[in-house]
Amino acid sequence: MINVNVKYFLLVLITLSLPLSAFAESGSFRTRVHQAELSADTEEDVEAEIRFGKTISARILGKFPVYENEKINQYVNLVGKSLASNSNRSDIEFRFAVLDVDFINAYSAPGGYIFITKGAILAMQDEAELASVLAHEIAHITEKHIVKEFKIKGKEKGAAAGVSRLLGSSNSSSQALFSQAVDNAVNQLLNKGFKQKDEYDSDRIALLLLANTGYDTSSLSRYLKRLMEKTSITNHQKHKPTHPPTNDRIKSLSTMSKLENLDNLNFPRARTRFEQYVKK
Repeated sequence: MINVNVKYFLLVLITLSLPLSAFAESGSFRTRVHQAELSADTEEDVEAEIRFGKTISARILGKFPVYENEKINQYVNLVGKSLASNSNRSDIEFRFAVLDVDFINAYSAPGGYIFITKGAILAMQDEAELASVLAHEIAHITEKHIVKEFKIKGKEKGAAAGVSRLLGSSNSSSQALFSQAVDNAVNQLLNKGFKQKDEYDSDRIALLLLANTGYDTSSLSRYLKRLMEKTSITNHQKHKPTHPPTNDRIKSLSTMSKLENLDNLNFPRARTRFEQYVKK
């Protein structure tokens, strides 16, 4: 039997009627999204990634309920899909959902599944900040950080195949190993976090996605600064063991923005529209 939260999650992820172009406030600027060159994927590779990510997403939904507010879920999907349309992953469909929890976080599973907490949204001031967090999570997926970590492939022989040899197997021991691999991936997403290099890569890609979609490229830095000030937690306390300190991320974002010539674009923040959708 499908959990009520899963049913609602599927409901809000259907094709939305409002065109994505309604969220494009500037189409005059296009920068290169020079994401890492990815190895060619077969159709089976993509299917394996989606299946692995879907299973991870089910585990996340088993831990946290979906926020049953269709208006906000649709809004987040529109913003997220606008950003994803400028990514290098046209082979998957990105899906977004808000989790009904008060703490601040966001998660990305392979195959295009992205979750953001209600607490994270309520700590935001405008749509550009929402876009910046979603863009960071999109980048984790486009750069295949989890896919590479767990060696997810459609078909491959040998020990290096990782979980690929478990996908599609009906053998009980293989199913158990697959479940364990999913558990390890969920633990990495919810507890351990990504590697420092992966976090910096995702920040860089997020800046480019923001610029290509027409959002204020300083939004991620603004959001991170506010969270540091709001929580009054030192840099050493504020990040997971594998994460770069928040202050280091902010400095890195400033450097990357200058290198990519993004610091003087003056793109909109869309605060009024954000407030129309998000009632604090």
